[in-house]
Amino acid sequence: MAATSVRVAAPAYTALARAPRSLWGDAWRQFRRHRLAMAGLGTLGFLVLATLVGPFVYTQPTDGIDFSRTLRGPSWAHPFGTDNLGRDLLARCLYGGKISIAVGVMAVTVAMSVGTFVGAVSGFFRRADGPLMRLTDMFISLPSLPLLLLVIMLFRDSLRGLLGPIIGIFVLIVLVVGLLNWMGTARLVRAAFLSLKQRDFVIAAHAVGCPDGRIVVRHILPNALAPVLVAATIGVGAAIITESSLSFLGLGFPPDEPTWGRLLYDAQAFIDIAPHFALFPGLLISLTVLSINYVGDGLRDALDPRRLT
Repeated sequence: MAATSVRVAAPAYTALARAPRSLWGDAWRQFRRHRLAMAGLGTLGFLVLATLVGPFVYTQPTDGIDFSRTLRGPSWAHPFGTDNLGRDLLARCLYGGKISIAVGVMAVTVAMSVGTFVGAVSGFFRRADGPLMRLTDMFISLPSLPLLLLVIMLFRDSLRGLLGPIIGIFVLIVLVVGLLNWMGTARLVRAAFLSLKQRDFVIAAHAVGCPDGRIVVRHILPNALAPVLVAATIGVGAAIITESSLSFLGLGFPPDEPTWGRLLYDAQAFIDIAPHFALFPGLLISLTVLSINYVGDGLRDALDPRRLT
């Protein structure tokens, strides 16, 4: 009888057992409850998809000059209107969006990589903490915008000759923007490492003889990624704005590469007679940055351990 009761109770227990939970699964469930974050994620996904697939669907040429249709407003033939040379603005926005978003993503990748490395080494190794934090303080004290303009003015022509007019400017902007924005990530990662390296699982890893590199990469770093991801989402928006500002000042990509910032630069002389020329590129920049910020807010709330219920 006892054996029979065990065999009957086992399926009932299996049916009532909960599926195993994970940090990222709980974070996704919490993220889905954030309506603005989901709206931002959908908007950002649509913009990225439009810049990647749009030029193959909307086949208007980006460089088709036609002086008979200059500065025309939005119409069925040209939904975003035309620019001062009669070129289709929608086609140019779709083409240039790839460059603007790619600059933001790659610049943040550089900043997050450098900041995570510096913060991890500083937080885990006590001897390296002082020198690395003083280096971080030195970079924080530098005026970023004048230094950014100075570096671009000094190295723009040499990189253009070495890598070409497009790739050279792309690499220069990505490196300069990334290397001037890693300090906040370094401080976040350092603070997380200082807290996590005193936890029991790290002490246990030391006790069984794990090397320091394995402890950093396998045990501490995955638990310190939450603030890095949040900072990365905010940094993408800031990098896109920086690239747009440089292009608006005429220090970014050449005129034949219609990034959103470059389109704004070209539109400044015609804003009183053709406001659509500046409206649509500016609107795309604003939507991209706003949606990224909403995604960052959602990630911050979703990865907060006090909210993971």
